[in-house]
Amino acid sequence: MKNTTTVKFLLIPALLACAVAAQAQSAGTWLGRIGGTKITPNVTSDDMTAPSLAGTKASIDSSSRLSGGVTYMVSDNLAIDVPLAVPFQHDINGDGAILGAGKIADVKALPVTLMAQWRFLEPNAPVRPYVGAGVTYAAFYGARSTSTLTALTGGTPSNPTTLSVDSKWAATLQLGASFQLKDGWFIDASYTVTPLRTRTTLSTGQTLDTTLNPTSFSLSIGMRF
Repeated sequence: MKNTTTVKFLLIPALLACAVAAQAQSAGTWLGRIGGTKITPNVTSDDMTAPSLAGTKASIDSSSRLSGGVTYMVSDNLAIDVPLAVPFQHDINGDGAILGAGKIADVKALPVTLMAQWRFLEPNAPVRPYVGAGVTYAAFYGARSTSTLTALTGGTPSNPTTLSVDSKWAATLQLGASFQLKDGWFIDASYTVTPLRTRTTLSTGQTLDTTLNPTSFSLSIGMRF
């Protein structure tokens, strides 16, 4: 009886270790998260093509939306991550020669990204910093012009100026960290940068090329499965 009690006592640390490992970010683990993301375009605008006023440019506002994602741990350190988000909406404002004109359009954006991440330290470490690299398809749709853009480009209320923004592929780089909590929960924070350049085409035939190079910051709470 004494031997049996001793064996059970010695097994307790091993059982606790197994319980921790089951909650750790180890190979075969799925991670789900939900939170928020802010995307900030870092815009460098070319001039709009003729016959617009020389120096006509545009700036683009930031946008914040509900976001989340799913991660699969391929190994104890290598992960595949798919960020998810509600479509973002960005206001487009006059800049350069038309600075002060205000909002000239808005457009919806849905970045579809696939990331490969390398997570440092042990699977059950309290904090796991990581780096990631992947590819993003930046889908722009639902662009809407304002009466200001129509007036600036020679349109009329009966024949307003419309516009479209080209969707583009781009690389994405990521830096982040996962902070482990109790019972399989964790907090995730990440920062990404996506070198991106696109073209806006107006119904007048004019075009405007812009370098967007958006950065994003995401903060989420998640659960290991």
